[in-house]
Amino acid sequence: MTKYKEGKIVDGVVTGIESYGIFVSLDEFYSGLIHISEISSGFVKNIHDYVNIGDTICVEIIGVNEDECHLNLSIKNINYKKNKFKKRKKIKETNTGFKTLAYKLPIWLDESLKNFEKNQKSS
Repeated sequence: MTKYKEGKIVDGVVTGIESYGIFVSLDEFYSGLIHISEISSGFVKNIHDYVNIGDTICVEIIGVNEDECHLNLSIKNINYKKNKFKKRKKIKETNTGFKTLAYKLPIWLDESLKNFEKNQKSS
């Protein structure tokens, strides 16, 4: 029994683009195809206007082939674009700032140089 079922919306990574559709990898076992007719309800002139290789997108499962671990997918009726820019927390400044780094850097360099010289002598 698969974790993929018709009607479910899951994340996938675009692995290939052909004139007839988009290839998507869902995990190490399952992959799928978004046929060009399942990209938009309108005319699709250039698939690259919708996705690029490497994009992580949401896809709707419209068919499952268990024997071949292949899914028929669609992005036609869903918001498929993943938010690329997640809201990040603001970095809190400390009173010491880079002073700790400025203090430690010469010590780290000296230790690394000693280790390097030690390794050179033993080689």
